[in-house]
Amino acid sequence: MNSNTFRMPAAALFATGAVALLCAPPASATAQHGAGEGKASAVVLRAGLDVGLLDKTVHVPLTATLNEVGAPADAAKTALTVTLDGVEGGQPVSVLRADVATSKATADTSRAEAEAHLAKARVHVPGLPLLSLIEVEKVTSKAVCEAGKKPVASSNLLGKVTVLGKKVTLSAAGPTKVEVPKVGLVSLELSVTGTTSTTAAATALRLKVSVNPLDLNVAQVEGEIVLAEARCESPAAPAPAPSPAVTPDIKVQTGTSGSPGGTGTGPGTGTGLAETGGGSLTPYVTGGALVLLGVGAVALVVTRRGRAS
Repeated sequence: MNSNTFRMPAAALFATGAVALLCAPPASATAQHGAGEGKASAVVLRAGLDVGLLDKTVHVPLTATLNEVGAPADAAKTALTVTLDGVEGGQPVSVLRADVATSKATADTSRAEAEAHLAKARVHVPGLPLLSLIEVEKVTSKAVCEAGKKPVASSNLLGKVTVLGKKVTLSAAGPTKVEVPKVGLVSLELSVTGTTSTTAAATALRLKVSVNPLDLNVAQVEGEIVLAEARCESPAAPAPAPSPAVTPDIKVQTGTSGSPGGTGTGPGTGTGLAETGGGSLTPYVTGGALVLLGVGAVALVVTRRGRAS
């Protein structure tokens, strides 16, 4: 009795555990990495100049920026002038004066944007205190980068442009060159823009400068000046959501109808077995159950014979 009472539940537990293992859905990874923030930057003026001094026969590199800002954090500047010291007879040089000079950059996990505006602006270089290198009415640049979308860059120039005292008409087809005898040469590029799959950049005006005023202790000024520049980089696209786990469809046949011993699987021919949809372990589970059933039957016969004797 003890033997029979122990073995039958053990067989039931074995069969139940095997079915549970077959029915358990596979584990799926659901962790997601957070999307990164975008980047953006803007500047109203960027100058990189090399100034040659007559009496010292040396070259002095000069760099200057006005209203340079960067993000991910929101940033904005509105300074209207920038000066350089010690290159024009010891007097400061006003590189830029403007009525409007603003730059702004913002960035977060979904969007990065930068823009720069300049209006009524006059740019000077050492050696030309009374003559503007360039004067512009209004220039703007903007760059927008959104996650999952193509970046956009744009620049605009409105109104007249004067270079070394000459009114010029700029062309988007290529550089415009302006030369003034005994003063110098300026090459201008209008609305330089570019985009990739994740970045955008726009520059309203880029000037390549080479002037030789031979005055005020300045022999030659060469370099580049950029007006209204905006750049951005797209935020990382969010990771796709994981696919939901598929739970196997398990149906149990009751075997309440049909002839005994039938081999069909439809209603009326049920065999009273659980239908699991088939699998590589099904024959082993069934065989194990049959073996345990046979062992239990043998044990029952032996016990009855023992009692009869």
